[in-house]
Amino acid sequence: MDHLATVPDTFDGEGTASLFLDLFSVFRQHGLPEAIVSDRDPRFTAKFWKSLFQVLGTRLDMSTADHPQTDGQIERVNCVVEDILRSVCAEAPRRWSEMLPLVEFSLNNGVHASTGLAPFYANGLANPRVPLTPPRRGSGLSGGGIADHLADISPVAVRKQVDDFVSLWLSVLRQVREAMAESQNLQKEYADAQGRGNVERFEVGDLVLLNAKNLPTHAVSAVFKTKLRPRFIGPFKVVTKKGLAYALNLPKKMRTHPVFYVGLLKPYQDPAQVSVEVLAPGPRAAVQQRVVDDPVLESTRCLEPVHPTVHLLEIVRQAGV
Repeated sequence: MDHLATVPDTFDGEGTASLFLDLFSVFRQHGLPEAIVSDRDPRFTAKFWKSLFQVLGTRLDMSTADHPQTDGQIERVNCVVEDILRSVCAEAPRRWSEMLPLVEFSLNNGVHASTGLAPFYANGLANPRVPLTPPRRGSGLSGGGIADHLADISPVAVRKQVDDFVSLWLSVLRQVREAMAESQNLQKEYADAQGRGNVERFEVGDLVLLNAKNLPTHAVSAVFKTKLRPRFIGPFKVVTKKGLAYALNLPKKMRTHPVFYVGLLKPYQDPAQVSVEVLAPGPRAAVQQRVVDDPVLESTRCLEPVHPTVHLLEIVRQAGV
């Protein structure tokens, strides 16, 4: 089940806990969860939040650094929610918060590809009655439509007010459904284009290099002193593994979370064990000389295939010699 709410960005861990337990209806509708999956937002890593749920007996599962896709189902839902809200905000930038209940309802009433069920049905084994989806015009089989029922309302001012209200709700529901379908198609196309990503698998004790692209500057500079930011740093030893997430033995001075998704790692190769292929010796490159009117210093490359050094052959020629 999805629950959406607007909150100020000044919320701390205590405020988030109050929202979750009291205001957000999660507890009163579903009770305490066995586990909460979240990213590493400061609100979820705060000591109060961790201590509270430790006392309540709820396990906190946090996504690995720079890879929220640790829980694929939640990540896909988050992407869909973002796409829907982006679409709603584009249509009504000042009223988007008023539409959150309809967005939440549509998410819970839509069939998810991963389960084949709507969250409403998976949670309560029943689909909700949706009174705002009859046709505008009725038929002999379906009964009266919205327009038919509106015709019985008087006075005209009330009829128009009800019609505008219902039309707005139907429009938002239709917009959210279309945005959901489009977002799900985009997510599938992106996943197909990305493929399976890094297929490397590591064991405890292996040495790996860590992609530094998302690491904070202080973490990189703690182990790599250079003006140019390296692509990979390490090697670091694999301490533990859980699925596609690996815990590395990082120096304490890096001051960063040590668990990373496999896509950020690659095997480390000891330079001393890397074989170097030596080419067979060949003829020296031909040196071309030309006669000039005045003494000059000419330089040309003389390539030695056996040795990587490039020599410069200096030739001094005088006219008439």
